[in-house]
Amino acid sequence: MKTSKAIKYTLFAFCFFFWVASALLIAVGIYAKMAKEGGIVDLLTTDPALMLIVIGSLMFVITFFGCLGALRDTSILLKIFAGIMLVVLILQITAAVLGFIFSDLVVERAEALVERGISTYRDDLDLDNLIDFTQKKLQCCGSKSLRDWSANVYFRCDTSNPSLERCGVPFSCCIPEKEETVINTMCGYGVQSQREWDLIDKIYVEGCLDKVVVWGRQNLLAIGGITLGLFVLEVSHTTIPVW
Repeated sequence: MKTSKAIKYTLFAFCFFFWVASALLIAVGIYAKMAKEGGIVDLLTTDPALMLIVIGSLMFVITFFGCLGALRDTSILLKIFAGIMLVVLILQITAAVLGFIFSDLVVERAEALVERGISTYRDDLDLDNLIDFTQKKLQCCGSKSLRDWSANVYFRCDTSNPSLERCGVPFSCCIPEKEETVINTMCGYGVQSQREWDLIDKIYVEGCLDKVVVWGRQNLLAIGGITLGLFVLEVSHTTIPVW
């Protein structure tokens, strides 16, 4: 049946895409891990390289079952893939429900992670890049405000702080100028000592915590939709005979 073949190759195409993407995640994670020098952070929640390796490995194994099962019409592999997708979907629904019920606790944990990232900024290159990417992508600065960066030893707004970056923020908090070709890494110097309404055109004054929580909820729904779609495709492929 043409319908079954269309489902089969659609399932294979989706699984193959995520399979290749997972291999790239693993490669990037291993490269970043090997390229590190000192000050390596080995915790999963604070080490982006380790996180990429773990997530990529899980995706690689799961999508392998989907790719090979769809291509070869191997029922056992398709059943394993369907079971894993069902478990992932249930876990996502559970996480969403628990996140809604214990929303205050989720926000507290997210705040603790953001604050920990701020305090350890400059200790790990991968973590620095992740924080800078987040602040530029979400157009935010600090946890709740830009003054949260005072918790970092380099940006602490204290007269006894000998750092040249005292009372400053990372360059990723700066609003880029039009047609900017060279990044001004000193654009955030001394901004903590200024009034926020004087910085609106220069610095992202909104905190990242609320934006990170909203982003997480939006992407949880998107990932859940993809998982549900793959599960439906897999069930359709195993229940419709191929002629």
